[in-house]
Amino acid sequence: MKNIVQKSLAVMAAAGTLAAMPVHAAENGKFRVGVVTFLSGAAAGPFGVPSINGAKVLVDALNEGKVPAPYNVKGINGLEIEAVVIDENGGATKQVEEFRNLAERHKVDAVVGYISSGDCLAISPVAEELGVPTVFFDCGTSRLFEENNKPRYVFRTGLDAAIDNIGAARYLIDTGHKVDSIAGIQQNYSWGQDSWGDFTAAMKQLKPGVKIATEQFPKIFQGQYGAEISALAISNPDVIHSSFWGGDMEALVLQGNARGLLDKRTTILTCGESALDRFKGQATNGLIVGARGPFGAFAPKNTLSDWFHAAYVAKNEMEPTYPAYKMVQAILGLKAAAEKAAAGKPGTVPNKDALVGAFKGLTFESVSGTVNMSRANGHQALQGIAYGEYHFDKKTKKASLQNVKAYAGECVTPPDGTTATEWIKAGFPGAKCGG
Repeated sequence: MKNIVQKSLAVMAAAGTLAAMPVHAAENGKFRVGVVTFLSGAAAGPFGVPSINGAKVLVDALNEGKVPAPYNVKGINGLEIEAVVIDENGGATKQVEEFRNLAERHKVDAVVGYISSGDCLAISPVAEELGVPTVFFDCGTSRLFEENNKPRYVFRTGLDAAIDNIGAARYLIDTGHKVDSIAGIQQNYSWGQDSWGDFTAAMKQLKPGVKIATEQFPKIFQGQYGAEISALAISNPDVIHSSFWGGDMEALVLQGNARGLLDKRTTILTCGESALDRFKGQATNGLIVGARGPFGAFAPKNTLSDWFHAAYVAKNEMEPTYPAYKMVQAILGLKAAAEKAAAGKPGTVPNKDALVGAFKGLTFESVSGTVNMSRANGHQALQGIAYGEYHFDKKTKKASLQNVKAYAGECVTPPDGTTATEWIKAGFPGAKCGG
């Protein structure tokens, strides 16, 4: 698949800075971008394939000038977009080597990618060292801008996991679910550990006295969860929470459902929307799912999202899930910033300082609505999040979401200068959650 994608995909964008910053001519008449996502391994099917398919749909349309305004200028600032596509499978050490190749051998103008929290934590300092504008489209660890607290070249157009888990806790409380006891099953690395920490802390604030029935931390991509499912069942919690993603998440649902685990308890999956059409009715109706923001089935209706949904379905003959939307969001942000930085000089590439200067604090329109790069000193997107209940219609063979509830970014996001842990512990001071 990797070779097929490399031959057929032309991708994406860099981000520029203030109007006065310098630009230069593209060395080959194209805007070259490294695009990194899972093309093999357990994460490819549910995450990597939708994201690379989303990139191809968007980039082909951008290069043909067929994307709705404000993105109707061809390519990036009039330059054809060229992609160098890299498989994220293989671990953080391999990804650092691949990143250096993108910068030094392929001489990309920017890099967009990374699903794994472990990978983005490894890449971030290298991007700063090499001065390569880098946009994380999915990677969710809260540690990204805690460890890199003075970012220059690194941006994230997706949300961090704290928002997922604060939103999950609020949804459970606001929809009246019984939450006297909770249990968790998370992948045993930074993503799973931080997700569970944020969720349990938020639940303790919103439901004082809540008890933790059990905590299960199998290794990532373990695949078989018989022992963990038994432990969850024996602990008999009111709620099961999981930040599992990719093949792990789908395996947990199928194995848990087969053993009656999920139909007796409220279960909430922060990444569950990615398998909305892959469950094929094998998940329990009432399963609560999220999409790590206003993506996929939770995307608002607007000109861009309507266009993208139709274009994706026409090209791929399936519904786009949230990884596709998040990749597209990163590309659109890069295009908006690059053209801002180019200062009305078509056919030029803004230099790297111009690129990151324009991206910092940028507000741009996306398939998910308006995106404000207003956290982490202008390097982190601020958006809301939504959750809903999975329902499968056996007659139509279609899945849908019911009882959807959305939360504004200001309700679930710590203010700048405060970590998620500190903000939750303090009781969410300044949160704006409406009536």
